[in-house]
Amino acid sequence: MNDLDPVASFAALLTDEGRALLDEVRGTEPARELAVATRLRRDHPAGLVSAALAQARLRQRAAAKFGADAERMFFTPDGVEQATRTAVADHRARRFRELGAGSVADLCCGIGGDAIALARAGVRVLAVDRSPLTCAVARANAAALGLEDLIEVREGDVADVDASGYDAVFVDPARRGGRGRIFDPEAYSPPLSWAVAAAREAPRAALKIAPGVPHEAVPAEAEAEWVSDGGDVKEAVLWFGTEPGLVRATLLPGPRALTGRDLPDPAVRPPGRYLYEPDGAVVRAHLVAEAAAELDGGLLDETIAYVTADTLRPTPYATAYEITDVLPFNVKRLRALLRERGVGVLTVKKRGSAVEPEELRRKVKPQGPHAATVFLTRVQGAPTMLIGHPARA
Repeated sequence: MNDLDPVASFAALLTDEGRALLDEVRGTEPARELAVATRLRRDHPAGLVSAALAQARLRQRAAAKFGADAERMFFTPDGVEQATRTAVADHRARRFRELGAGSVADLCCGIGGDAIALARAGVRVLAVDRSPLTCAVARANAAALGLEDLIEVREGDVADVDASGYDAVFVDPARRGGRGRIFDPEAYSPPLSWAVAAAREAPRAALKIAPGVPHEAVPAEAEAEWVSDGGDVKEAVLWFGTEPGLVRATLLPGPRALTGRDLPDPAVRPPGRYLYEPDGAVVRAHLVAEAAAELDGGLLDETIAYVTADTLRPTPYATAYEITDVLPFNVKRLRALLRERGVGVLTVKKRGSAVEPEELRRKVKPQGPHAATVFLTRVQGAPTMLIGHPARA
C-alpha cells in the first residue's frame, strides 16, 4: 500500500484484510489506540493499521449525523464535517419526491450523504465530485448500504456535467477553505452564481447554502427554506421549480413548516408573563412576526427576536419560558436574587447583550438546589435581565 496515495490507502480498507481490521478496531477508545496499534502492527502493514484506526475515529464522530449507518459507512475528515445529517437529507429527499423527481443529479456529492437519502426515497442519483478520494468513499458508501444500483458516482468537474436527462439538480457547494468557513457566496466552490445558473436550467433544483446568507442574495424566482434539527439551525436551501418568493422555516423532527405571510413587524410591548424564544430557523427566515401572530405576542425590543405574551400557547416554533422577574441589568442584584432563591443551576441566554454567559456565571457564583434561566437582552432599548424557567403546560 502506498501511504502517499490516499486513494490507494483507502482502497486497502476495502480488502478482506482491511475490513477485518476495521471490525477489530471498532469502538477503540483514544487511550487504548497506541496499545492496539502496536499489537496489530505485528501482523499487518503499519499504514493499513493507521488507516483503520483513523476510519474508526471518523465513524465515531459521524454517528451524530448518520446514526447506526456510520458503523458501515466510510468517511474523510472533511466529509464528516461537511456532510448533511441524515434527518435533514431525508427531509430534502422527501421534498424532491413530492415534487415528482424520480432522478436527481447530485453535484458536489461529497461522501454521498444526500445521495444515500435520495436513493432510499427511490430516486435514481448521479453523484458527481471532483475529488478522486471523495468519489471512492461515496462509491463505498453506496455499496455498503446496498444502494449501488441507484447511485452512479462520477469523478469530474460539475461544470462539465450534462444534467438535462435528470428530473432535478441538487448542488451543495463547498463552503470551507484553507482558512475555515467561507461567508461570501461567490467564494463557494462552485460559486453561488454558477449554482443558480445551473438551477435555472433544470425543471426543479435545490441549492444548499449557509444559513447566514443575506436575504437579498436570494433570487426572486427561488423559494428560501431554513432548516433546523432539534433546535439547531443546519442549513438554508434555495428551491427552484416550487413557489417563487416563498420563505419557509422547517423544524425537524416533524417536519413542522412555518411560511411567510408578509406580516408587519410585531408591536413592541412590555414584558408579559411568558417569553418565547423562536427557533433559530424561524429567526434566520425572518418569520418572527408569523410566530408572534400565532402567540398573540409582541416584541420586547424592535431589534431583538424575543416574543412576549400574557398567555401560554403551545407552538412548535418557539420555546416558552415563564418569567418571574424583570430587572434592569445589574450583576449585584442578580447575585442577590439567585442566592435568595437558592439557584445553583443557572442557564444564561442572551440576545442583544455583550455580556458572555460564562463571565456572568463566574460573577454571580450560583449555589443551591434550584434551577433558573436568565435572559440578557434589551427591553425597549434598555439593558434588562428576565429571570424565569421553562413553561409547563
